[in-house]
Amino acid sequence: MFSGIIEEFATVVAIKKDRENIDFTLKCSFVDELSIDQSVAHNGVCLTVVGIKDGTYTVTAMKETLDRTNLGLLKVGDKVNVERSMLMNGRLDGHIVQGHVDETATCIAMADADGSTYFTFEYPENREMAKKGYFTVDKGSVTVNGVSLTVCNPTSNTFQVAIIPYTFEHTNFCDIQIGTVVNLEFDILGKYIARLQSL
Repeated sequence: MFSGIIEEFATVVAIKKDRENIDFTLKCSFVDELSIDQSVAHNGVCLTVVGIKDGTYTVTAMKETLDRTNLGLLKVGDKVNVERSMLMNGRLDGHIVQGHVDETATCIAMADADGSTYFTFEYPENREMAKKGYFTVDKGSVTVNGVSLTVCNPTSNTFQVAIIPYTFEHTNFCDIQIGTVVNLEFDILGKYIARLQSL
């Protein structure tokens, strides 16, 4: 379980394909605090640490994860938002994030917000998925590349988020441009409510 409050970004230092899986090796400041089998969210995707060596750590993404997320698009040198699993003895600063990415979206617009930046994202319109809670609501929560954010101006398949300078500088939002593919996790509470309504 995560909160969507990014600790920092890790840098991809190696990518190795193993049949349908991909092993990603990354470097960040807290490598020495990690342990094998630990869960770390990468652009919002919960992955298990499978190796630690020479100041780097390795995680494995399987085909299902690669098909559903933007991890398969990563290249050596790319920045990845990382967050270790949530401690249950502290404040929940973001919202409840499972690390189970629902689908990807594409940045279709960026606009200045007098100091901050509005990003607009579009995802495939699918009424059946919307009935299951895969949608956004005004002032609701959404996770974009692992970042807990508040939704603005949602439509049936687009939404905006306002990114303050601190978030822009300390996450990989600094690299997002029009056309960039990001990971989305819709709010788990919305999914439960949608499920209850369908019973």
